[in-house]
Amino acid sequence: MPLERKQYPDIAPAGPTYYRAVIAGNMMFISGCTARGTDSQGKSMMEQLDVTLGRLVAVAAAEGAGAGSFAKITCFVTNIADYQADRDKLQGLFAKHFQEKYPANSLIEITALAEPGLDVEIEAVVVLD
Repeated sequence: MPLERKQYPDIAPAGPTYYRAVIAGNMMFISGCTARGTDSQGKSMMEQLDVTLGRLVAVAAAEGAGAGSFAKITCFVTNIADYQADRDKLQGLFAKHFQEKYPANSLIEITALAEPGLDVEIEAVVVLD
C-alpha cells in the first residue's frame, strides 16, 4: 500500500523536514499541530487549544473526514495543571471541535515545545471514509 504524504500550508503549515499528514489506506496520521504562527501563540493554553483543535479538524475535513472520524489524539502540554485549570472551558472546546464524538486521548506533560509561546501540541490518527 503506497503512502500519500500531504501538506496543508493554508490550514496548518509544517516544517521542512516532515509532512503534516501521511495517509495509508483509510488511515490518516496527522503530525503534531500547534498554534504556531497565529495570534494565539504566546497566549493562554485554552486559546492555543482552540486553534490547534480547529487546525486538526480542518486538515481532516480537507480529506473528507468529519470530526467523528478521529480515532486517537495525543496532547502534549507544557503544564498539565494549567491545561486542566478550567475544566469547563477545556471540555467545551473538545465538545465544540469533536461535536461530542470524542477520540481516544492521551495527555503528556513535556518540558517545552519547538518555539517559545507554544504550550499545546496535538497529533492525531483519523479514519477516512
